Amino acid sequence: MANFHSGFVTIVGRPNVGKSTLLNSMVGEKIAIVSSKPQTTRNRIMGVVTGEDWQLVFLDTPGIHNPRNRLGNYMMQSVRDAMDGMDCILVMVDCTQIGKHDREIAEEMAKKKVPSILVLNKIDLIEKEKLLAIIQSFAALPFQAVLPVSAKTGDGLEELKTTIVSSLPEGPKYFPDDMMTDQPERLIIAELIREKALLHLRDEVPHGIGVEILGISKESEDFTEIHATIYCERDAHKGIIIGKHGSMLQTIGSEAREDIEKLLDTHVNLKLWVKVREDWRNRLDDLRTLGYDS
Repeated sequence: MANFHSGFVTIVGRPNVGKSTLLNSMVGEKIAIVSSKPQTTRNRIMGVVTGEDWQLVFLDTPGIHNPRNRLGNYMMQSVRDAMDGMDCILVMVDCTQIGKHDREIAEEMAKKKVPSILVLNKIDLIEKEKLLAIIQSFAALPFQAVLPVSAKTGDGLEELKTTIVSSLPEGPKYFPDDMMTDQPERLIIAELIREKALLHLRDEVPHGIGVEILGISKESEDFTEIHATIYCERDAHKGIIIGKHGSMLQTIGSEAREDIEKLLDTHVNLKLWVKVREDWRNRLDDLRTLGYDS
């Protein structure tokens, strides 16, 4: 197709700057889970947005951090893999709290030999005068553009989309018009369950949580049964996840089921179990079981 522009756009930044929220807003569907907890995203997540004469293939990545276990090493490898062969890079910062780590990431990514755009997110939470000062503070870096946006409200996203398209070369349509992600259905379901756990559990518990889908059985056209296990690293955490008389597990399951029903467009019976796997984030077999290592 003549004058069709396409390319792979990698989104990077430290944890909690809004990368997954941006991906979901761009795609128009929830394909990446979102929470206020650091390191919510553990895998590279692809989202596809297609226009009349362009296609953007976004790669959402885990927040850049210093890994402390094998899971962390896997997450940082996911970032490196997503940088391989990219056509454009979005460097995201949370403009309400910009620190040394943000600026180090920005300086490193601005040197890449592909178009790079600095995305100042959460402008709905900052005064205009402060935002202008932040924009000026990045002026010396060789970004193609510095764009203020709110991934949550959608403010500035059309301009961002237009800027990305203008930076991409002519290329093929990589995916069909109706494709939004390459995430396997069972992985999305596992992530939706983990998202609800992140939402409700105490700060010390979520990092040690993993979800395994044991089975998905389509009983009829409008009814699906799903069995899943939530893994944690300590007996004390198991009790917190289950809650008094099973109340916490029931809350997690009920809220996850609602999102899964939207995803599958069927009624869902979701059955959850909780098991302890000590130090699973450092165990290669456990990481592979939970989809975090190839």
